[in-house]
Amino acid sequence: MIDVLIIGGGNAALCAALMAREAGASVMLLEASPKIWRGGNSQHTRNLRCMHDEPQDVLIDAYPEEEYWQDLLKVTGGLTDEKLARIAIRASSSCRDWMRSHGVHFQPPLSGALHVARTNAFFMGGGKALVNAYFRSAERLGVKVRYNTQVTDIELDQGKFVAAHVAEHEVDGQRFAAERIEARACVLAAGGFESNREWLREAWGQNERGEWPSDNFLIRGTRFNTGILLRRMLDLGADVIGDPTQAHMVAIDARAPLYDGGICTRIDCVSLGVVVNRDGERFYDEGEDFWPKRYAIWGRLVAGQPGQQAYSIIDQQAIGRFMPPVFPGTTANTLQDLARQLKLPQATFVKTVEDYNSACRVGTFDHTALDDCHTQGLTPAKTHWARPLKKPPFYAYPLKPGVTFTYLGLATDETAAVHFNGKASPNLFVAGEMMAGNVLGKGYTAGIGMAIGTAFGRIAGVQAAASVGFGVSSANSESRHATV
Repeated sequence: MIDVLIIGGGNAALCAALMAREAGASVMLLEASPKIWRGGNSQHTRNLRCMHDEPQDVLIDAYPEEEYWQDLLKVTGGLTDEKLARIAIRASSSCRDWMRSHGVHFQPPLSGALHVARTNAFFMGGGKALVNAYFRSAERLGVKVRYNTQVTDIELDQGKFVAAHVAEHEVDGQRFAAERIEARACVLAAGGFESNREWLREAWGQNERGEWPSDNFLIRGTRFNTGILLRRMLDLGADVIGDPTQAHMVAIDARAPLYDGGICTRIDCVSLGVVVNRDGERFYDEGEDFWPKRYAIWGRLVAGQPGQQAYSIIDQQAIGRFMPPVFPGTTANTLQDLARQLKLPQATFVKTVEDYNSACRVGTFDHTALDDCHTQGLTPAKTHWARPLKKPPFYAYPLKPGVTFTYLGLATDETAAVHFNGKASPNLFVAGEMMAGNVLGKGYTAGIGMAIGTAFGRIAGVQAAASVGFGVSSANSESRHATV
């Protein structure tokens, strides 16, 4: 019988598999996707938010624990478990050597990656290179990996894992029958439900305009996170955490593909201009905070607008100050012409921009700092980086909500155990997006998802192996967090 079964194929699952195997357990990993799409949402990532008290190779200055915690506290509005959050934060300071030992390489941030040279370590080759390195290392260590293998059910005995049930599937043209896979312990790391359109519709419902908002969402992440395993665990009575409507949701290019658009679909110029809805009106402060801390609120903001549609408007002054989108913007030499091209109500749109221009109080513009350029007497205000849009050509980028991953998940503790009625399972553990809602009640800050996945993936792997007699016993879990 397999010692540890890992369900999932992203960063957290791979970290769990590697740690369990390093502890001496036999490990099998089941990935729902074909090999070419392996890696879940981790293939679309590019960096890890890292605590550090002094400069470290690709990281400059310092990013101490308390500042990291305050950044997380701010974006979540307090909807976070401090104990679990601090475990992830502390682990982020010491995991990179282990990552390197499994083939992950780091590089300094690109010049267009604003405000993250101090806080985030970037993966050379991005997330795809990271998951490929982990898969290579796992296979070299003897982890058995199976692709196209969707787990449809979990068999439990009073909260103890017994077996996973796999649907009939096909790999490289060969059909495989449905089967039951037993294991002595299991780690669930199969992601959220962002690609399950029916579940999204159920969660978001219908708004006051009669719209079904989620019908207009794009899925920035993997198409394979359909939440089958998460739904089954909820049906089996696992303790739940999080709001099904909360997610890592970004305002992305409305022209992006329905699935797997990834990081390149982001529109990074929101803070350099104004954002209007399809009625030509502004609806939020574009200059509230640095982009890595606030970009993930904009998907939810756009989701609340008519038709779940908005437009980021800039002028020539902004060009060269942000990472350019994949698709070119709509351009015009006048605001009137821009409105015509976008099919926005011309008079309202022009008045919105002119009112904004008149309200700007320009001091010393500095996009690398929370500067003193702001609006006065305007609702909503723009609190930083407010400069009149007066230098043509003008540019517009269409926005829609892009869901990366959902926050509804399984409640856990410092051992990463799945809980049933408040009691920890002795051999069933959870990591990654399936438990991220314990730390992320809402909001997001760049690189925190990989920090959570790496920390709790490693903890889950160690604990799963320990539960069947390999490595550190679960009774010593507290002392282990300093080195996980």
